[in-house]
Amino acid sequence: MTLLILGLILWFATHLLAIKAPGARAGLTNAVGELPSKGIMAVLTLASVVLMVKGYQSADYIELWLAPPFLTHLNNLLMLVAIFVFIAGNMPSVIRNKIRHPQLAAAKIWALAHLLVNGDVASVILFGGILAWAVIALIGTNKRDGKPPLEKKASILGLGIHAVVALVVYVVVGYIHMWAGIWPFGGDGPPV
Repeated sequence: MTLLILGLILWFATHLLAIKAPGARAGLTNAVGELPSKGIMAVLTLASVVLMVKGYQSADYIELWLAPPFLTHLNNLLMLVAIFVFIAGNMPSVIRNKIRHPQLAAAKIWALAHLLVNGDVASVILFGGILAWAVIALIGTNKRDGKPPLEKKASILGLGIHAVVALVVYVVVGYIHMWAGIWPFGGDGPPV
């Protein structure tokens, strides 16, 4: 559990530095240069993810609640929505005209979806921690930058491309879960 908590602390620190302490982030950039500064932040972010994954995998399972099976289907639907929202900022889709910070919104949906189906202490710490970070980051970003305008070129064709890309990414994420030994689609596992 210690690795998981350390990973979350490192995640918070790397991701909130530019929002809560922009002077410190600017100081790092001034001291080492922009590219090395981004490299340092990327390495720290990767380290935080490794710590969270290793900590989560090694944590004892302490059940707080047992999710009813129907929540698995809701989780899967929310995951499709989270992926769709996450990639919205990079797609010529009408959705990016509705959501100012799609990646933070997607992180909140992702965390909530996983909290619905994982009722153990380690999951509450991991997914609850990421949910808290996304809320803090969204509020902090809006305070720092104001609310940016949502005027971006978009089209219905772009929405169609967006939907297809999101579906492909969703399938890939499902396969990655299965490769990691996690059956994300409910029941006892894949049909034999």
